[in-house]
Amino acid sequence: MPLSKIVGRTLDFLELFADQKRPLSVSETARLLDLPASSSHDVLKTLQERGYLYELTVRGGYYPTLRLYNIAKTIADHDPVVLRAGGVLTSLRDKIDEAILLSKVNGLSASYLLVLESSHMLGFRARVGYPLRNLYATSTGKAILAGLGDAELGAFLKNTTLTPMTRKTNTSKTALRAELVEGNRRGWFLNREESEEGVTTLSARFKWISATYVVTIAGPTSRMAGKLKEAADLLTGVCRLLEVSPVPTVEER
Repeated sequence: MPLSKIVGRTLDFLELFADQKRPLSVSETARLLDLPASSSHDVLKTLQERGYLYELTVRGGYYPTLRLYNIAKTIADHDPVVLRAGGVLTSLRDKIDEAILLSKVNGLSASYLLVLESSHMLGFRARVGYPLRNLYATSTGKAILAGLGDAELGAFLKNTTLTPMTRKTNTSKTALRAELVEGNRRGWFLNREESEEGVTTLSARFKWISATYVVTIAGPTSRMAGKLKEAADLLTGVCRLLEVSPVPTVEER
């Protein structure tokens, strides 16, 4: 089996335990992942030998040990981007009390590096590591598209159908171009229920060490409608701050 498939299969097992939240037997993992029992047994035994799983009792099922958590925490505690931006974005979240997302841009895609939830019971939900769903109907996607050159943007629009995600999704390429120009002029981009009913998001870009990142404020339209200007001002200020090196801590500001 190619190495990439082996790595993928191992991650499938770890994600399965997170999804099921209970001990799993060889037969259960094989069924849930649609694998031969022998393959499931081999992966579980290897993870057990490396200290990532333990067997509750004989035939009592396997469950992850805290080794994975300890390794993940050590990695997270030393993430250079999160260390640099975490305090500033936490302060932003506390001021606006809506979800704050930090995305790393990679070409025409992006993935979430940091997700800070609001204090409200009703709010926007996203998961770290998950990719951006859409470019033309999300504020993060618009921030990415607006950073492209004319030729790159033209190629994207030529090869993309602006399929509606909601009743408010903009399906006019001419209107989208104009919106991207306006977003670049003011420094932020808006998605008002274009990708998800009842959700409004604002996004802005910043660059650090030649890489592009996007900060997003997201929340229910019912709450966001009355604080769009405040959110936009805070958002653009944070992105200007994050382009400066070093970034001051919350205590220093």
